[in-house]
Amino acid sequence: MTRALVELRSAVRPHLEKLAAGDNVLIAVSGGADSLALAAAVFAESNELLINTIAVTIDHQLQQGSGDQAMRVFTQLKKIGYQEVIIEKVIVDQSSGIESGARSARYEALHAIAESRNAKQIYLGHTRDDQAETVLLGLARGSGARSLSGMAPINGKIIRPMLSLTRKLTEQVCADLNLTIWRDPHNVNQDFSRVRVRTQVLPLMEETIGPGIAEALARSASLLRDDADALDQMADIASQGQDLSSLDISHLEALPKAVRTRVIRRAIYAQGAPSGSISADHVSAVEALVTSWHGQGEVSLPGGVKVARI
Repeated sequence: MTRALVELRSAVRPHLEKLAAGDNVLIAVSGGADSLALAAAVFAESNELLINTIAVTIDHQLQQGSGDQAMRVFTQLKKIGYQEVIIEKVIVDQSSGIESGARSARYEALHAIAESRNAKQIYLGHTRDDQAETVLLGLARGSGARSLSGMAPINGKIIRPMLSLTRKLTEQVCADLNLTIWRDPHNVNQDFSRVRVRTQVLPLMEETIGPGIAEALARSASLLRDDADALDQMADIASQGQDLSSLDISHLEALPKAVRTRVIRRAIYAQGAPSGSISADHVSAVEALVTSWHGQGEVSLPGGVKVARI
């Protein structure tokens, strides 16, 4: 076993050890180096722990020949040793952009398959490089601590065991195992902001500031995640005993801003706003009813939610 594969398997094993023999897990595989390397590591560790592995490749049907590519991924997964490989076709709603639509369709499909197969975990192949890109994109958009904390290693059934590992390592694992990597044309398409960050921004930062930028950004994400988790817990406490359909002004005024805005966001979603629809501007407009009251009217929000001070 090569050093690279040992390192990757060591990152995977602690997550699998939480399961019982006979449990099912899903591994999402695009055919790129990251997901193929992860698939190999999860398969090897699962065999030792008597855990059942199900590989899933999502055909987004966005490129000509996508079905053929899915079959190539199928072949590589069979080479690794997978007995069960699912090719799932999805329809991507591009109204919010290709990237966002593809991501939503992919996650929806993975969760549906996990539910139908009673899978305890869903493994995704995001690396430290992906985490750095996510943090930079969040900074560019003026995001708060939660968004800047990047992708969580564990989020419900979702497991991302490679957030401390590099893309270079996953490519080495694939080379060591003689796996054929698919180079997604979308990953070099400069129309996508993430691609520009990966191919232009991060290399420029490495050149002008020095090496280790991706590692530093990933470390910042981890620290911010701890802070965001603490603030969320404070918001939990502040929300206890509160009627989220009619918040008390004096109670909100007494809270620190970071906690207050979290309570407000929760209250908005509790009234039926669609998941992910509430922006920082929406929350600020509602918060102004508490902290900058000058007789302004009600605030209209997505999902038909309306907030007024009475």
